[in-house]
Amino acid sequence: MSRPVDAVVFDMDGTLIESHEVVPAAYRAAVRAGGGPSYTDAEVIAGYSIGSPSDLLTHLLRRPATAADLDRYHTELAATAGRVSVYPGVAEMLADLAARVPVGVFTGASHRAAEIMLDRVGLLGHFRVVLGGDQVTRPKPAPEGVEVACRRLGVPAGRAAYVGDSPLDLRAARSSGAVAVAAAWGHQYDPAEPADLSLSRPGELLTLLS
Repeated sequence: MSRPVDAVVFDMDGTLIESHEVVPAAYRAAVRAGGGPSYTDAEVIAGYSIGSPSDLLTHLLRRPATAADLDRYHTELAATAGRVSVYPGVAEMLADLAARVPVGVFTGASHRAAEIMLDRVGLLGHFRVVLGGDQVTRPKPAPEGVEVACRRLGVPAGRAAYVGDSPLDLRAARSSGAVAVAAAWGHQYDPAEPADLSLSRPGELLTLLS
């Protein structure tokens, strides 16, 4: 099931950009520098549902994260952002989409991290709104972030689509009333998670505008 929409909001990691090695590595480096234990990438990724980077660093460090810890994370991320790539077809799809409807991002990453990553890969200019996980009180799968992003775009969530690769993304979309669009190319995509629309290629999203 799908319906035409008046705005589109995207998840970032695993949906727009391939960053599944860079982001966990930045967390691991920040945790080591802060005197915390060692983790695998999988262990870091499993903590994404905890919330913002500050919340996840608190969990990984096993103590309250400080501003210095968060700065280390962002510094590590910026230093390795050159290894991030845009998924094939995403840039072209965004150029077409942003010329036709308001487009935004709601990501579990911090606002600072999102701007670092999107700017580095040349996508930042496509978005009217970039909302980070540190700018909402409840992380995905709560609908708050999708709702806030849509409100800032001037469109009710029920007239928008939220595109993401993970089950948390799709649950947040459904809870908000937005069209839940699965990015099947992403590394957390689970075909068992219900979606209103599953895309094998980014360009297929444009069918929602017809």
